[in-house]
Amino acid sequence: MILTVTPNPSLDRTYEIPALERGAVLRATADRVDPGGKGVNVSRAVAAAGHRTVAVLPLGGPEGALLARLLEDLGIEAAGVPVAGSTRVNISVAEPDGTLTKLNASGPELSDAEAEAVLEAVRTRVESADWIACCGSLPRGLAPEWYAELVARAHRAGARIALDTSGPSLTAALRERPDVVKPNAEELAQAVGRPLATVGEAVKAAEELRGLGARAVLASLGADGQLLVDETGAYFATARVSAVRSNVGAGDASLAGFLTAGGAGPAALASAVAHGAAAVQLPGSAMPTPADLDPSAVITTADIPLDRVLKEPA
Repeated sequence: MILTVTPNPSLDRTYEIPALERGAVLRATADRVDPGGKGVNVSRAVAAAGHRTVAVLPLGGPEGALLARLLEDLGIEAAGVPVAGSTRVNISVAEPDGTLTKLNASGPELSDAEAEAVLEAVRTRVESADWIACCGSLPRGLAPEWYAELVARAHRAGARIALDTSGPSLTAALRERPDVVKPNAEELAQAVGRPLATVGEAVKAAEELRGLGARAVLASLGADGQLLVDETGAYFATARVSAVRSNVGAGDASLAGFLTAGGAGPAALASAVAHGAAAVQLPGSAMPTPADLDPSAVITTADIPLDRVLKEPA
């Protein structure tokens, strides 16, 4: 079972339009609403793959009630923590060429009691979890050290932690030695305080994060592929993608693929890449099922292309 923790979940509404024209009245050709937030997306991908998952998250207002119902419809147990503020609603506008415009709300401010209640909800379920995936930005009211406290408590209970966050929250948590951290290229560059121009520079940056406490680093390099650096070495894989429809949640699908494949080594990396490649070819923040995966599209290399120049994020 994979337990996910999403401190700032959302309802994600996606509208597909022919072209985005500022100031115009536009009619969507398709629209959908999905339960959102990085940890929620991981749970959705885990459930789509046929594994059990429990989503711990603060829920408030009618938006929170709808989010819980959508999760239950997907077969995901929602361990909701009631909060006074309303769960946020995010808007995505998708164009046919793959361009995505996002409007993310800030979400409710959590009180100290509500923040502690989320940690307590994790504690009561930690013994049944193979992995705990802690994902996303922190809502207002939570200090950057909140994830560090969660990692410390989970490790004391014997759990393995995968952490997908950035900025001060990531930096603060590294001292508690999370088992896996999952930055994208931009977040990895931010963590080491310099731009990363090549895959080789990304490898060095990942090694620096390991030196600061991360036991393994799973780095998403966008269209260039993904990188895994752990105590056994560095590994690289990419995948052929025919067309990008939406990249919302692709990184979360990758993390789910990594964890459901064991959370370590080249085989788990290949699973992560396959899940991410499948996700970008689906609408909105839809998560891939086993039928969507194409393991034959994954390309692993014996030698990491250290001199490959990283593309700009799509």
